[in-house]
Amino acid sequence: MGVEIREVKTKQDLRTFINLPAKIHKNHSNWVPPIYMDDWVFFNSKKNKSFSYSDTILLLAYKEGRIAGRIMGIINHRYNEIHNEKDGRFCFMETWDDQEVFNALISYVENWAKEKGMINLVGPLGFSDKDPQGFLVEGFNEPMVIAANCNFPYMPQLLEQKGYEKKVDCVVYKIMIPERVPELYYKIYDRVMSRKNVQVLEFTKRSQLKPLIKPILTLLNETFKDIYAFAPFEDYEMADFANRYLMILDPQFIKVVTNNQGEVIGFFIAMPDISEGIIASKGKMIPFGIFQIFSAQKKTKQLDLLLGGVKKEYQGTGIDVAMGIKMFETAIKRGMEYIDTHLELEDNVKMNAEFKFLGKEIYKRYRIFTKGINSITN
Repeated sequence: MGVEIREVKTKQDLRTFINLPAKIHKNHSNWVPPIYMDDWVFFNSKKNKSFSYSDTILLLAYKEGRIAGRIMGIINHRYNEIHNEKDGRFCFMETWDDQEVFNALISYVENWAKEKGMINLVGPLGFSDKDPQGFLVEGFNEPMVIAANCNFPYMPQLLEQKGYEKKVDCVVYKIMIPERVPELYYKIYDRVMSRKNVQVLEFTKRSQLKPLIKPILTLLNETFKDIYAFAPFEDYEMADFANRYLMILDPQFIKVVTNNQGEVIGFFIAMPDISEGIIASKGKMIPFGIFQIFSAQKKTKQLDLLLGGVKKEYQGTGIDVAMGIKMFETAIKRGMEYIDTHLELEDNVKMNAEFKFLGKEIYKRYRIFTKGINSITN
């Protein structure tokens, strides 16, 4: 019967699309399910404003009448215009180890993007770098975290068989947390504080964070503007981000630096890992999943670094060290053992320097692939 590709048209189609990964990863011990209530918002064009400036297509593959795979195609017109690119994207791709199904899905998106005037297809890459990106190519036995792809080793192999090559790698560092902060770091901290006339803000309540959400994300826009695939937060997205994550963020693991004018000049946002809670809840927050997440946060020894940045004119002055020391202090008090830095572009010199003084090792690597599609014939 071959492979049949169907476009997602109905709510039932979308339910099949969202639920398929759980079937493929049923016996994948390292897989972390999505938070399903978030997925229903993300894939809803009326609720996710990223659809308003993008062309999209969601596809399901059927083989011998059975569901066999899925993929999403995206053309982010806003990003392409800003960066003078003609790139289509693919993302949220899931199949079993079946080259025929894989080829049928990716070929469909290639032709769709080409018909819309694109000359390259890149991915896995969503609307922006805030979405899961890249296929995991190293670190398959390491713990996975929320908002990161967890794929089997065969997925990048199937993609390479289809002619795709590396565009860029994103790496994840593992930083061991010492039993105590070395005195040398405190000397650096005192010097930074005295010379730069700055202060590190620490928090105990989520309500203390609300006035800082916009300044923090505005600084993020400024410091990440030249990073590949980064899409700046619009004002409405800042509010959406706060509403989505503030409930599960632990205010003690947010460090902000301000200057003597009260301007935010640096920040680190980390979170005790919630993966075990999501696994236990099977991605369902209602009615008891949220309690399983809170329980996981109390038990975990892993701290996930979500976001961080330092204002350009303060980079290289030790601001990052000052925040890192305070983050270490909190992590030590809470019994954490190591930090997962989440994804950083391998050529992002600025961000990779932030934790240079701490010592780190790359323990996971994700790869974004590319292929020219201009010469593809239908």
